[in-house]
Amino acid sequence: MSLAFLFPGQGSQAVGMGADLAEAFASAREVFQEVDDALGQKLFKLMKEGPEDQLTLTENAQPALMAVSLAVSRTLEKEFKIGVDRAAFVAGHSLGEYSALAAAGAISLADTARLLKLRGQAMQRAVPVGEGAMASLIGPKSDVALAEEAAKAGSAFGVCVVANDNNNGNVVISGAKAAVDAAIEKAKELGARAIPLNVSAPFHCPLMQPAADEMAKALGAATILAPRAPLVANITARPTLDPEEIRRLLVEQVTGRVRWRESMLWLVEAGGVTRFAEAGAGKVLSGMAKRIAPDAEATPLNTPADLEAFASSL
Repeated sequence: MSLAFLFPGQGSQAVGMGADLAEAFASAREVFQEVDDALGQKLFKLMKEGPEDQLTLTENAQPALMAVSLAVSRTLEKEFKIGVDRAAFVAGHSLGEYSALAAAGAISLADTARLLKLRGQAMQRAVPVGEGAMASLIGPKSDVALAEEAAKAGSAFGVCVVANDNNNGNVVISGAKAAVDAAIEKAKELGARAIPLNVSAPFHCPLMQPAADEMAKALGAATILAPRAPLVANITARPTLDPEEIRRLLVEQVTGRVRWRESMLWLVEAGGVTRFAEAGAGKVLSGMAKRIAPDAEATPLNTPADLEAFASSL
């Protein structure tokens, strides 16, 4: 059995996440304390108690989701002796790429927390609230080709691109609000359902270039080592162990497309992965894995019981 660890992205956050892990495992508590210390804020208190609108802020959600993922991976390593090096590959959806790299020892936990705090702030600063938008195109006809056609129609009104190729039936577009609104209408004409997303900025599109510039400076100063398992990157949908390539891809990722469907197909078809373990909050990536690679096993690791069952299954 070939295993890949997956790390979720923004949208998987929920008040209360990580609380049961902290109650059950000292290793999880250590992660949450280390993140709080690195950021100089009581992020774990916000994660446990809310309010939800504060947790959902990009600058809080990004390091919070990473903290839960690292609480899972560190607990697996310390309590169950299952390190990330047991996996053939790691991959993370958008901000989850940072979680994957931290879990694989490429970036320290404290640095990852600070980088994600900055990433969230920079993304929010890049486009004034209300000027950008994102929409999810869903349904049987919602593939990349349809999304590209809709985005092209929207581009007559401003920046509009395919931001996330999640899986067939779930593709996200991003850009200027007027352009995305026009793309939504085109997508409906083409037979897709189009749902505006409740996001604070248009992620993974060229409007995020100011944020990419900020992250280039921050990542240029960060220590990045070779991960203990190859990272299948969002931008290339291919594995890498090279720290300088990882640094460059993390910058490109801010404005570039999340090629998740292609990444998962590569993991199964070329990487030989037969089992996915989603380390962190929610079950979004496990659900996508089952749609993209129905013959592979996909297991969300959220709770102490999840971790115990997973450990006993290996």
